[in-house]
Amino acid sequence: MMYGWIAVYYRELLILRRRLSRLLASMSVSPLLYLIAFGYAMGHKVVIEGHTYMEFLIPGLAAMSSMTQAFAIASEINISRFYWHIFEEFQAAPITNFSYVLGEVLAGITRAFISVAVIIVLGLLFGVVLSYDNPLFWAAIFLNSFLFASLAVGLAMLVKSHADQAMLSSFVITPMAFLGGTFFPVDRLPVWAQKILYFLPLTHASKAIRSASFGSPAHCSSYLLLIGIGLLFFLISISCVNMARD
Repeated sequence: MMYGWIAVYYRELLILRRRLSRLLASMSVSPLLYLIAFGYAMGHKVVIEGHTYMEFLIPGLAAMSSMTQAFAIASEINISRFYWHIFEEFQAAPITNFSYVLGEVLAGITRAFISVAVIIVLGLLFGVVLSYDNPLFWAAIFLNSFLFASLAVGLAMLVKSHADQAMLSSFVITPMAFLGGTFFPVDRLPVWAQKILYFLPLTHASKAIRSASFGSPAHCSSYLLLIGIGLLFFLISISCVNMARD
């Protein structure tokens, strides 16, 4: 007997497999441009916390890419809801809200891990080798992906059109992508700005991923915050799915 979440996850994997070559290409373009534009321009001339800018940039790109690809599962859900009406079939099927959310979140996490693998390969091509075998590195990637995939499922249940989803991405994802410690150290900003950015999940994800990739001591507070916010978003997503069913 196939559990409900496995069926949801398996469906997303089948879609992912059909689009894998195009997804890999799209996952590579932006990081490659950042590495060329910023990496070659400042990669070996700028030193941040004892590391070259290229070494500083790779973990930030991993954090940003895992966030955007995990959140991108919202677009797949909206296509299923508004065009294919697959969500109506899930409503009729004996699948619990928890199973549906878990399956979609796992699909988002899978996309995120693939994107991080792309970042690592690009980094190796540019001669950047970090501590990718550190379990804390992958734990931070997982928590970051879990958090934003859970957020994506909840918001996907609230929007009324594809245009609304694009607007949410512009207001939620884009600011974090540039202000969450991906391209520059947050502590270089004024104190008032640091206090604001402290509330962004990506700030803590970037800090945890970067510390783990450098082999530095773990920031336990960042991991705990990611776990807490991720679980909160997951529970909210279950409630949003219930409202969408009604």
